[in-house]
Amino acid sequence: MADTVLIDSYDGIATLTLNRPEKLNALNYALIDRLLAILDAIETDSSIRVIILTGAGERAFSAGGDIYEFSESVAQGADVAMRDFVARGQRLTARLEAFRKPVIAAVNGLAFGGGCEITEAVPLAIASERALFAKPEINLAMPPTFGGTQRLPRLAGRKRALELLLTGDAFSPQRALELGLVNQLVPHDALMPAAHDLARRILRHSALAAASILTAVTRGINQSIAEGLLIEGEQFARMAPTDDLREGLDAWIERRKPNYPGSWSLD
Repeated sequence: MADTVLIDSYDGIATLTLNRPEKLNALNYALIDRLLAILDAIETDSSIRVIILTGAGERAFSAGGDIYEFSESVAQGADVAMRDFVARGQRLTARLEAFRKPVIAAVNGLAFGGGCEITEAVPLAIASERALFAKPEINLAMPPTFGGTQRLPRLAGRKRALELLLTGDAFSPQRALELGLVNQLVPHDALMPAAHDLARRILRHSALAAASILTAVTRGINQSIAEGLLIEGEQFARMAPTDDLREGLDAWIERRKPNYPGSWSLD
């Protein structure tokens, strides 16, 4: 059986490819478990600093959960479906959202259901002009279960999100850009180059600082401003004694480029 997630790593960037193209990269349990295991391994690998997540084939980033497998869990009762499907999917999107290395979704085609929820969860996303998004769970008489009822309203606003959630209608990559679901919209052939360009622009900087920023934003975004500022201060306090901050300050004073471990120069 082919690996459900492919990994290609070089120059500090790991590209993870959802690899079920014949099933439109549907998120079956094996794929989710494999992706979670890879994320666990990457998190402690200092040679990998940015992750790009995309889909195999020409048609889909991910068409969402594997409905055939999910329906079998539902047939066994709500407790089994909650354990096998809902908890597993929420674990994946929460892991991507709180990951301490930048994750860029390169949305190369259909991003329906769980595929859209992955796009909502990751810190950064770039869409091909061939991308197409949808929240189609209502067509199955169910709500989204991988975080879509929570993250999309926070990104797009309550009323705009509810229109998509309650109709199940597909929406264009241009609309996804307007809603804040993706950062960029590019021609299809420029998708992976654009993702790598964004990754390299991040790689110029301190990996510790990137992790600190991701943590502050993820933990603080749903808190009050006062609580968020405490989180921000806490993250600075963690950076204050590091060699990276000292190097950043010295480089600025000396009018030179900083030299962080594993940093990438665009020159």
